[in-house]
Amino acid sequence: MRGMTRRERLAAAVRGEPVDRVPYAVWRHFPAVDRSPAGLAQSSLRFHERYGSDFLKLTPRGGYTVVAWGCVEAEAVRPDGSRGCARCAVRAPEDWRRIRPLDPTVAEGYTEQLEAIVRMGFDRRIGDAPVLPTLFSPLSVARKLSGDRLAADLREHPGLVRDALEAIAETTQRFAEAALAEGAGGLFYSIQGASRSVLDEAAYAEFGEAHDRRILGATLDRSFLTVVHAHGDALMFDRLATLPGHAWNWDDRRTAPSLAEAQARVAGAVVGGLDQWAVLRDGTPDAAVAQVQDTLAQTAGRRLIVAPGCVLPEGTPDATIAAVVRALGGPLRPIPGVATA
Repeated sequence: MRGMTRRERLAAAVRGEPVDRVPYAVWRHFPAVDRSPAGLAQSSLRFHERYGSDFLKLTPRGGYTVVAWGCVEAEAVRPDGSRGCARCAVRAPEDWRRIRPLDPTVAEGYTEQLEAIVRMGFDRRIGDAPVLPTLFSPLSVARKLSGDRLAADLREHPGLVRDALEAIAETTQRFAEAALAEGAGGLFYSIQGASRSVLDEAAYAEFGEAHDRRILGATLDRSFLTVVHAHGDALMFDRLATLPGHAWNWDDRRTAPSLAEAQARVAGAVVGGLDQWAVLRDGTPDAAVAQVQDTLAQTAGRRLIVAPGCVLPEGTPDATIAAVVRALGGPLRPIPGVATA
């Protein structure tokens, strides 16, 4: 088979057609620089240049969606490279009334991400890889805004939270449309509320699913690749599998379903197979290659994008990621000044 471009390879994987090699992607946070659009863009490009992923996921600081509504992001960095909120914007039920729609082209946080997309769009290091900015579902944003009180407020003050969710959904859709207009090749849509460890199924069905379906559906035709990322464990996968999307990503090594089981439920590709904690961060290159081989065996290498179940943790060794890339036949490029395997 002739060599494919990255976009051809991804499109074929989504359709279940033969590929010249199985596509893959890895991504991480860059907490030392991610509050700067230039820093985030350049770090993302250098990372992409090293590992040659078939899509480039732009991984922002987690608070970009909520700072304009009043959240104060913590300085401490978590093991996965993200930060929490040091002070949430919603600390009492009446605070939900202050959540009104934003214009993401001028709102703090959102404008940083749009600028990073623009900066990346003119860089040759992207090659033919689509750039996928990260969007958080409205319920995910509501959880960031309110911390641990979200589930209780959904039960006790549903009207207040519902109005806020409408404002968040409007803002999120406008941001998605602006990102695609600025040249993003797709969307990485993260859903944190479809986990039974966070909410019960009735709450997600009532307050989350319709917004997710509307935002994803409104942008699908303009997106080359929309990845639906289901965050957490105990997933409501039967609901997630019917959302508009091209590919589905979740922590398949740590929570059901398996990749093989999910392939029977989704219309597009499955994205995963790699345990980012036990294998990629704490394991050996040989263990990572063995997991790649198991992933290919589960799926016969069809309708598959090999990837971690979520963001790579801080301190993940270059040698382990490089072993995965070599096992899949992907390109590896040495980066001047960066120690590599």
